[in-house]
Amino acid sequence: MGEISFKLNGQTVGVSGVDPHTTALSWLRQQGWIGSKEGCAEGECGACALLLLRPEGQGARLEAVNGCLLLLPSLAGQEVWTVEGLAQGEGLHPVQEAMLQGGSQCGYCTPGFVVSMAAEYYRKNRSNFDLEALSGNLCRCTGYRPIRDAALSLGQPAPDDPLAQRLNAPVEAVKSLEYSPKTGSSPRFYRPVSLPELFRILAEHPAAKLVAGGTDWVVEVNQRFARAEVQVDISQVPELQTLFWGREYIEIGAGVTLSELERWLGGRIPLLAQWFPLFASRLIRNRATLGGNLGTASPIGDGPPVLLALGAEVVLTGAAGERVLPLERFFTGYRQTALELGEVIRAVRIPLPLAPQARFYKVSKRRMDDISTVAAAFALRLEGGRVQSIRIGLGGVAPTPVRASQTEAFLEGKPWDERTVRAASELIRSEFRPIDDHRGSAAYRSAMLSSLLQKFYAETAEVRA
Repeated sequence: MGEISFKLNGQTVGVSGVDPHTTALSWLRQQGWIGSKEGCAEGECGACALLLLRPEGQGARLEAVNGCLLLLPSLAGQEVWTVEGLAQGEGLHPVQEAMLQGGSQCGYCTPGFVVSMAAEYYRKNRSNFDLEALSGNLCRCTGYRPIRDAALSLGQPAPDDPLAQRLNAPVEAVKSLEYSPKTGSSPRFYRPVSLPELFRILAEHPAAKLVAGGTDWVVEVNQRFARAEVQVDISQVPELQTLFWGREYIEIGAGVTLSELERWLGGRIPLLAQWFPLFASRLIRNRATLGGNLGTASPIGDGPPVLLALGAEVVLTGAAGERVLPLERFFTGYRQTALELGEVIRAVRIPLPLAPQARFYKVSKRRMDDISTVAAAFALRLEGGRVQSIRIGLGGVAPTPVRASQTEAFLEGKPWDERTVRAASELIRSEFRPIDDHRGSAAYRSAMLSSLLQKFYAETAEVRA
């Protein structure tokens, strides 16, 4: 209970007596592994990136993750590399060599870029370098062109490359964990490996903080010094990792990371395909989950509007059984949900068939890697030029993510034309009472609702089927 161990740069290390709120980045720097930098402590800059080994088929893959958002006990039984661990002996790694050719100036962001670049360098069956792999790594002085050039100059790993060889071997399954700095003391950290084990922990600790990717909670730990007597890492519960495409619905396990979901779907749900690149960065999506995005119940989360437009349901499960709720009934108030004591989100279900016309729009200060001022998702089905059905999911305009139910009802059965949409755009403007805050005024948010509906019409006006 009082010690954890994991592999760091190929060597097993043991850790004891450390508060379970400690991040991997903080611990590494305390131990002298200072290549990884702290730039923001909230997953915005990527200077802290680490390589984490993840299972893939019969082998493994390397994923770049934010060390500042990774709680140290979560590493128990896993394998992780820092920027220092890439080089072999006195020689530099090929990625490090490439970055030295003009891609590094002050050097502060360089370790994070190198780590993210290395994850893409080792991607199996890679033909070209996907520059999106570097999203979430911010440079403040060098400029991105030489960094891009460094990435595009990379070839394939050598056959005898130690990391490439490691990816051909399986990843050892992690074991359940109960950790505290001192035996029997608080705070405690649990990592169950089954739903029954999770339910037992929640029965003993009903106020426990559930942690999936940690991309929301650990920001609170870092920035606002939030603490919990009991934290429960649910990232290794297999019942939360399911992916299923059936005749009537698609079921997505609440613990599946967004990057894994994106790979599995391969663009088969166009609305989600539009949403993925606008949700934070690759570093964040390598850890973030749909279940976590819904469980935080943020009124400005980008996931709920998309899922509301898709008609999604949430599968809630506890020791007493399972129940299914339409997503719009899941949010009961600001940061509040319909989850009962001891329940968790097991999965999200998206009904089939999908609406033929769908769009996601994000209004924010920056186009990429930013919090939404307004998020809107539309899913439309037409028949004979008339609206057979439409679903409009919104974020940033109410205390919870919402559907524009009045506007939907007004549109259904009417012709999909400029006159109808102009009237609907006035209705949607008045359907909600947004707040004023530093991201945008209430008037601005209302105007955006009207504008986005008209934009959706402009992009689908030629559809008559």
